[in-house]
Amino acid sequence: MIADDVLSKLLTPLRLRGVFQSRWTAGAPWAVQGSEEHCAVMHYVISGQCLLTLDSRPGPIQLHSGDLVLFPHGTEHTLSDAPDRTTLPLHLALPERPPGATGVIRIGGSGDEVQLICAGLHYAPLGESPLYRSLPPLILITRQVLDKNPLLLHTLDSLVAQCLQTDPGNTVITLRAFEMVLLLALQLSLGEGLQPSPALEAVQHPGISKALSAMHSDFGKPWSLPELAREAGMSRSSFSSAFRELLGESPARHLTRRRMQEAARLLTETADSQHSIAAQVGYQSTVGLHLAFRKWFQMPPGEYRTTYGSISVSADRPPTPDEIEIDLTACPTMLSYARSRAAGHPGDG
Repeated sequence: MIADDVLSKLLTPLRLRGVFQSRWTAGAPWAVQGSEEHCAVMHYVISGQCLLTLDSRPGPIQLHSGDLVLFPHGTEHTLSDAPDRTTLPLHLALPERPPGATGVIRIGGSGDEVQLICAGLHYAPLGESPLYRSLPPLILITRQVLDKNPLLLHTLDSLVAQCLQTDPGNTVITLRAFEMVLLLALQLSLGEGLQPSPALEAVQHPGISKALSAMHSDFGKPWSLPELAREAGMSRSSFSSAFRELLGESPARHLTRRRMQEAARLLTETADSQHSIAAQVGYQSTVGLHLAFRKWFQMPPGEYRTTYGSISVSADRPPTPDEIEIDLTACPTMLSYARSRAAGHPGDG
C-alpha cells in the first residue's frame, strides 16, 4: 500500500480546464496519425478493434473493444486497422480542436468498423507535478482490468452515452467526467503498477513516498532537508539523491512548486489577502511570498490575481504594509530588506 495515500495528495492539484471530444467511426482500410499534443490524449474503444503504433515501441499494440488508452503527455501516435497503411494526418481530419468543442468523424472504407471516443484533455499547467511529468508516454488499461474497477468503467460508459449531447450544463458535466477518468486511470496505473515508470517508483518507495506525503499534506510547514530526510527514514545524502533521481528535481524545488501551486490557486479562486495566503503556503511574510512568486511566475501575486482571478477582492479597507505590491527590483535597499525577511527553504543537500 502507498504510504498515507501519497498518490491522492499528488494528484489533487491536477484539474482539467477544457476538453475537446470526438466520436470516430473508421472502416477498413484506414489510418490516422496524430502529432504531439500539448495536453493529455485519451482513446476509448467502444466497439471493434484497431492497432496503436508509437515510434518508441518496436511493434503495434492491438486494441480491443473496451480498452482505454491514455497518453499523459500527448505523445505522437498512429491508429489504424492494419500495419503499413497510408496515414491521414489528424490535422486534415480535424483542422482545429479547441477545448470545449466536439466532433463527429467518419473515415476509411467499407470494411470492418471500429468506434472510438477520443479526447484532448487540457489540464491547468499548475497541476503538472514532477510525478505527472515522470509518467510513461502510454498507459493502457484493458477491458479485463476495467471490469475490476467499476467506477472507472461506469464513468467511461456514461461518457459514451453523454458524448456530443447539447443539454444545458452538459459542458461542465462532461469536463468533470473526463477529469474523473483521467484521475482514476492515473490512480489505477500507479497504484497497481500497470506500467513501470519513475512516478511508480516514487510513490512506492518506502522513504520517498513518506516524504512526499509529508510535503504535500503540510506544505505550509518550514521544512528543512534534514527534517524531510528524517520523515523518509533516510540519511540526508541518500534522500536527496533518491529524490532527484525519481522526481527530477531537488526536495526544495519540489516543495516550492507545491507552495506556488497552492498560492496561485488561492489568488485566483479566493478573496484571501496576500498576507493570509503567505501564511497558508509557508512564508513568514508577504514579502517572502512576493519574491518567491515573482521568481516562479515572472509576475507579482497582485498582477497574477488581476490577470487570472475569477473572484473580485474587496477593497473596503486599506492594505496593510505587507500587502502593498512593490517593485522590489527597482529599489535595491528594499530588495535586500525583503530577502532578509523571506522564509527559508530546505537546502538541496
